[in-house]
Amino acid sequence: MIFLGTAGSAPTARRSPSATLVRRGGERLLFDCGEGTQRQLLRSDVGLVELEEIFFTHFHADHVLGLPGMLKTFALRGRDLPLALYGPRGLEALYRTLQPIVGRLPFEVAVVELAAGAALPRDGYELRTFPVRHRAVALGYALVEEERPGRFDVGTADALGIPFGPERGALQDGRPVTLADGRVVQPAQVLGEPRPGRKLVLAGDTAPSEDVVAAARGADVLVHEATFCEDEADRARETQHSTALEAATVARDAGVRLLALTHLSSRYGAAAVEQEARAVFSDTVVPRDFDLIDLPYPERGGPELVKGGARLPRAEVRSST
Repeated sequence: MIFLGTAGSAPTARRSPSATLVRRGGERLLFDCGEGTQRQLLRSDVGLVELEEIFFTHFHADHVLGLPGMLKTFALRGRDLPLALYGPRGLEALYRTLQPIVGRLPFEVAVVELAAGAALPRDGYELRTFPVRHRAVALGYALVEEERPGRFDVGTADALGIPFGPERGALQDGRPVTLADGRVVQPAQVLGEPRPGRKLVLAGDTAPSEDVVAAARGADVLVHEATFCEDEADRARETQHSTALEAATVARDAGVRLLALTHLSSRYGAAAVEQEARAVFSDTVVPRDFDLIDLPYPERGGPELVKGGARLPRAEVRSST
């Protein structure tokens, strides 16, 4: 997961508005598309890839202003790959408003409005939407992977006389096989207990909410906003944002493994935000633009923040200009 934009409502010299890219295998899923997102992609080791899906949490300007420019750039490059846009109610109206700006596009754009509680099945995982508390119609997203088959027991397979080749692959995929002597071997005979998949939750802009706690229950990573610190708690409630302390309380109550705080106001430094949150939930990080979180399978370790892990070396940035 790459943090392309971690600022609050306005960009700063070091932080761009909201945009987060999730890489899973060969897939690239963009969540929100704040001003300058395509430039952030170009400055990262991802590049401006032919994104197939963009997901919006809501339609405040700091989450959508990068979309018109990105669509226009895709058109100028002669793209013909379809693009799907997902978001809460109001997405169709937003897209109609943008059409005179971006002009005729040479590729198909599917606009899909989602309600809270929707589930989008994918290969090996599901994207689920959940309600959040914000001044606009807004959604959060949870990427929840399916359970994986247990570890393959090579010794047991050898003892059963299962040959090397497609039979072992079928068993690892959870399918029974029939051996040359007519014996049927079931996956349970050679596989251990099912292994859990990963769970990533992106709450978007929200006041602290029991709905977010429920959606994030047991998540490996919760990405939650922290627009304010406790000295501005009244302002947070007024605008339906969260303080760092409130976000940390959500993470603690949900039992997540790692909390990543974003959407920082320019009035606060990352250290102050992190310090406030860690008083409640110690496993908190405050990513900067181009930081990434590496999320291995649970048996391989915990999620880890890699500072600057997606930033292109300066020489490569200069050579691309």
